[in-house]
Amino acid sequence: MKSLFNPIFLAGSTLFMQGTWLHAQEEHPNIIWITCEDISPYMETYGDKVVKTPNLDRLAAEGQQFQSVYTTAGVSSPSRSCIITGMYPMSIGTQHMRTLIGNPAVSKKLGIYPYSAVIPEYVKAFPEYLRMNGYYTSNNQKTDYQFIEPVTVWDECSPAATYQRAPKGKPFFSVFNLFITHESQLFKQSPWYKGHEDLLVNPEDVTLPPYYKDTPEARKCMARMLSNVQLMDYQVGEIIKQLKKDGVYDNAYIFFFSDHGGTMPWMKREILERGTHIPFIVKFPKGKNAGTVNTDLISSVDFAPTILSLAGIDIPDYMQGQAFLGKQSSSDKRRYVFAARDRMDECYDRVRSVRDKQFRYIYNFMPNQPKYMDVSYRRGLPMMKEMLELHEKGELNEYQDDWFKPTKPLEELYDVENDPDELHNLAGDPVYKEKLEELRKAFRTWMNEVGDLSYMPEKEMLANWWHGESHAPSTEAPELHKVEGGYMLSCPTAGASIGYKILKKGEKDEKINVTRKSFDMGYVIRLQPNDVQIQVGTPWNVYQKNTVLNLNPGDTLIVNARRIGYEENIKTFTF
Repeated sequence: MKSLFNPIFLAGSTLFMQGTWLHAQEEHPNIIWITCEDISPYMETYGDKVVKTPNLDRLAAEGQQFQSVYTTAGVSSPSRSCIITGMYPMSIGTQHMRTLIGNPAVSKKLGIYPYSAVIPEYVKAFPEYLRMNGYYTSNNQKTDYQFIEPVTVWDECSPAATYQRAPKGKPFFSVFNLFITHESQLFKQSPWYKGHEDLLVNPEDVTLPPYYKDTPEARKCMARMLSNVQLMDYQVGEIIKQLKKDGVYDNAYIFFFSDHGGTMPWMKREILERGTHIPFIVKFPKGKNAGTVNTDLISSVDFAPTILSLAGIDIPDYMQGQAFLGKQSSSDKRRYVFAARDRMDECYDRVRSVRDKQFRYIYNFMPNQPKYMDVSYRRGLPMMKEMLELHEKGELNEYQDDWFKPTKPLEELYDVENDPDELHNLAGDPVYKEKLEELRKAFRTWMNEVGDLSYMPEKEMLANWWHGESHAPSTEAPELHKVEGGYMLSCPTAGASIGYKILKKGEKDEKINVTRKSFDMGYVIRLQPNDVQIQVGTPWNVYQKNTVLNLNPGDTLIVNARRIGYEENIKTFTF
């Protein structure tokens, strides 16, 4: 098949690149994330009989396959906010999908301005800690964190971002996001299948779960979802080829996972098994743990502290997750994983869930409304339209129609091990009274420990953050202080991250030309071609408290300060 991800050759050679990357100290290993969108473990290595995923199967064979990893939300933005901060979304105000509302009609209906969540002042996006400790960080390209990240989080964040520009001697953390499995790709077949028709799944070969009526439209939708998984697997293979060509593969930690589960109707946005259970594979340096399987319960709130643990960086006390790899791994295995659902586009709900090794407990704060949320975007899916029509005609069985019932139980309990599709609610069965009480207690303890901002209306939460104004507060101007030996920076706004650039006499802060290499949204939806030149900004340095900057006559200092959720403040100093 034609390669979609051609090699990039930088000045020097592969030998030079190996010298740049592979000699980083072992306590600061190189780390790669290959992330995708909206999939449960529909992969051959996880037992699927239809999907062919040879590249991911090989990655699992050369690494460790995790069987019980769950996200804290069943939809992208809240889930990604958790992954980047190590905090449960509803505890920091990032629980509503989404805050940076892109649809004016949705914003108008809600009566809410698009907003960047004002998370607690002590919380930072974890790659900033990596940068503070000598890492080069690149993100290609999706963020979707529910807030606009400070310039200090990534050295590079663009469809050209790559570890390949890491300076000599710097370890790196590099993210590649793959968009082809996103829900949007169920509306019609992607044009990127041209030349890859062999990756298309035949609708006749799929097995529909029992909560769907077996119709040609449902089969077509599921076949498209599985086809997209196969194309995504091909893209993973292209990235791995590049990692091997660059001499990175053998000595790096390489993670693969999805941002949450599901993608089809009644999968995505749910905090059931099909909405939160994700594939998760880690390839360790030098073949360690090759071919092993890990069955520990792990939550996506654990990802941030785990990366810091692997990088040899102290995990901040405020983080709500626990490391499962590295020297700071928790000796206490998780008994439970938790998830939450709140507003989805223009529809409000409030649901919380707890899962142990066998059971899932769900608490519905709004039992007087359906499980189904009438999200206008999803209604555009042909399969969703058909499901609504079948419901109106009374042609769904009791399990398939359960989604549309006018009310839902206050509590739900499912034996996921024996009822993986979660069809049979056991909450009212006296046989399971003890388990119900155990998980109910775990749910209440979790809520009390981490907090839940959904106790207040979203408008009120936003008004508190914005002090009753119709816009976000501004970060106060960064300040420059003359000290012995140079200058120091500060910002009066608590929690502000400070980035800076020093330009020597005659230099300008100009964008640079780089080569686009991406399988993210721009590539998939906007059909932006790879191997073309684009312009991106140069990295900002991360200012750390008490650092003395050496500035000379003729220098220009550009400073960018932002507390997450506030407007940034940029100030220029000339010398």
